[in-house]
Amino acid sequence: MSAKILIIDDEPRIVRGVQRYFEQAGFQTVVAFDGVTGLDRARSEKPDLVILDLMLPGMDGLDVCRVLRRESNVPIIMLTARVEETDQLIGLELGADDYVTKPFSPRMLVARARAVLRRAQAIETPAGSESYHFSNVVFDVKARHCLVGGKKITLTPTEFEMLYALARHRGQALSRMQLLEATSLGVYEGAERTVDVHIHNLRRKLEADSANPSLIQTVFGVGYRLSEEI
Repeated sequence: MSAKILIIDDEPRIVRGVQRYFEQAGFQTVVAFDGVTGLDRARSEKPDLVILDLMLPGMDGLDVCRVLRRESNVPIIMLTARVEETDQLIGLELGADDYVTKPFSPRMLVARARAVLRRAQAIETPAGSESYHFSNVVFDVKARHCLVGGKKITLTPTEFEMLYALARHRGQALSRMQLLEATSLGVYEGAERTVDVHIHNLRRKLEADSANPSLIQTVFGVGYRLSEEI
């Protein structure tokens, strides 16, 4: 069965264009034109991926993203007409997997959606049974869960793959470009900055003190590594 895409945007012209491209690419689509309806559709339709506009009437995209992330780990691509980097990064900090700036090519959006879905599918059906233990963290790839102090935490598909890359190369410094390639985020303007945001989110979820991280270490001038010492 083809993947189901929920498109939440208040501009009918954009929705029609995006919907047409996704359906031509073989996807099922569901649409909503405001945040409240979008949340209702997400809960009832159980989409495989959500395309979410930042600027929505009533309940904006950031609030929708916040609620969606509390309730599920459905992949989210955020659409934004705002050019300020802080607006885009807030969405990533709330748990969005990727963002696309308007105006955009619907064909490129479909390609980015395919990449996010591939990551999510790879996480759901990993090839091997791998479990990693570091500090008070247990990261089980096959079971697709992460425990911190025995408590299960939710990772987005991007966070999951980024932690998986760091765990596979524990003690080795990985550049931002290597982490982008490991997560299939793709290379585009500002993409390396999104790595920093996802690392920040991982530290917030895994570290005892995310302001002074000891597990995921910054290697200045290079990127990040997972400590071998704890």
